[in-house]
Amino acid sequence: MRFTKVHGLGNDFILVDAAVEKELPEDPAGLAVQVCDRHFGIGADGLVLIKPGDKADIAMRIINSDGSEAEMCGNAIRCVARYAYERGLVNKTVLQVETAAGIMVPELVMENGKVKAVRVDMGEPRLERGEIPMTGPAGRVVNEPLQAGEDSFHVTAVSMGNPHCVIFVPDASSVALNTLGPRLEMHPAFPRKTNVEFVQVLNDKELRMRVWERGAGPTMACGTGACASAVAAALNGHTGRKVRVHLRAGALDIEWAEDNHVYMTGPAEEVFTGEYPV
Repeated sequence: MRFTKVHGLGNDFILVDAAVEKELPEDPAGLAVQVCDRHFGIGADGLVLIKPGDKADIAMRIINSDGSEAEMCGNAIRCVARYAYERGLVNKTVLQVETAAGIMVPELVMENGKVKAVRVDMGEPRLERGEIPMTGPAGRVVNEPLQAGEDSFHVTAVSMGNPHCVIFVPDASSVALNTLGPRLEMHPAFPRKTNVEFVQVLNDKELRMRVWERGAGPTMACGTGACASAVAAALNGHTGRKVRVHLRAGALDIEWAEDNHVYMTGPAEEVFTGEYPV
């Protein structure tokens, strides 16, 4: 199996062109667990399979390192868009990508004929409780108390095609991520589990975020999480609708625009290519 290792701000993926690699195992979940292992495999946060789209230019399927499938991934889609353009799968700088969360529209930001960054129309945030999904009465979940064991949190829930639980904290660096992350991911209030973001407000235009990703654990960055955090910050009155979200390896620029769509701009990098026996 030929693959390309890619990352967006350290959130790394094994990208496979499924249209070319026709002899892939029938169990992509098992394959993802195997190849994403950082000791016995290639090592990554997830496996991304791309192929021609039925309703768009290309389609991508995202399988987390634990074998579960994600509806959408902001860092992965930037990498997919750059890969598709540079490998000649598409010949335009604005393309449509099918995902389990719907069709997303990345735009390549070019400089001197090369890809400098990727700006993605992530669509409209989903804010109703049932759309997250989250149990409880209908309505939005904004700064709502949530008990998790002995700890109580005030959470804001946002779906960017996948569920997010955003918690604002005084100091993101001091959060016990490995303890609190899995407890909140599997909280019974989230029937499909949830991604968890701990967010520190730096000022009215900047946030710092740490993330526990559903199905992957702690990662260096999460594109949909950055989008959800920006929306949550605006809903809570912490910031305006255009912010820079600082992550461990860099920043993403997020805008919740007047058309109610969220736009994410950030880097996408290729690390290496190789072959993996399957």
